[in-house]
Amino acid sequence: MPANHFNTHCPDWATALLNGFSQIFLQRHPLFGLLCLLAILFTVPVLLGGALLGGVAGLLTAQRRGYPKADRQAGLFSYNGVLLGLLLSLYFPWSALLPPLIIAAGGLSAMLTQQWLKRVQLSQYLPAYTAPFVGLGWLLLCFATPSTTAHLIEINLQNMLAAPLKGLGQVMFLGHPLAGAMIAAGLLIADRRAFCWAMLASFAGMGWSLLHHDFYSALIGLGGYNAVLAALACHSRQHKPWLPLIGIALALVLTPVFAAIGLPTLTAPFILSCWLIRTLVQMLGKATVTHTPCALEENQPRLR
Repeated sequence: MPANHFNTHCPDWATALLNGFSQIFLQRHPLFGLLCLLAILFTVPVLLGGALLGGVAGLLTAQRRGYPKADRQAGLFSYNGVLLGLLLSLYFPWSALLPPLIIAAGGLSAMLTQQWLKRVQLSQYLPAYTAPFVGLGWLLLCFATPSTTAHLIEINLQNMLAAPLKGLGQVMFLGHPLAGAMIAAGLLIADRRAFCWAMLASFAGMGWSLLHHDFYSALIGLGGYNAVLAALACHSRQHKPWLPLIGIALALVLTPVFAAIGLPTLTAPFILSCWLIRTLVQMLGKATVTHTPCALEENQPRLR
């Protein structure tokens, strides 16, 4: 079903919120966003309230502060709030203080995103991606009790087949194969090429973890979700297949670096790998400008 057809039957506020869920995977597609929301509801319903609260807080903050409607409708002010709501609901027990904390974090992420978008428009500033989520997440996790529970997972065919789907779900802290299957279906509806790259990246993440004898990360999907995001961010840039391949490789290499320096991984390897690739592409582009001085710079409507 085309996104525009779905929009005609969906109020503006709901479209903006659902686009916020789909923007976690760098897509603007409300039906995909609905599948992401249902993936939370069907697999870890305790996280749904926080995700909705964070997304709504970001959207309302953008509306009250008069941020551009096109960006609000695209979900650009909601996706970081959704991720922060998921993170806080996962690491903090529900109490009277948690909802205001999620609302504050979601609203602040929208303000940070707007400032970042303004700088991107004025100069060749690096895209925000999920940087507001990572920065605020690192700050908030300083006050969380670290989790030390790690369940043993048997290495068998069923778990091996489910691991790539879990890799998709782990982008939203969902380690259930049903969540990954629903997200995969949403990606297939929104962009078939994105679906193929995401699955390839998730398989690569599983293989990389198995190669380094990290069977736990491999089988619960933690080894590949940053590679999934990097592949999704790079796959549409000028249709060069080597870019997402480099993004996948960089994300996999950078993932253990953050653990080694004592920082929660979150989506930091994805952001750093995409920034490095974007910087490389810009440097190569400047090197060829002298040969085509009058060429107009491509201005594709990438959302993030």
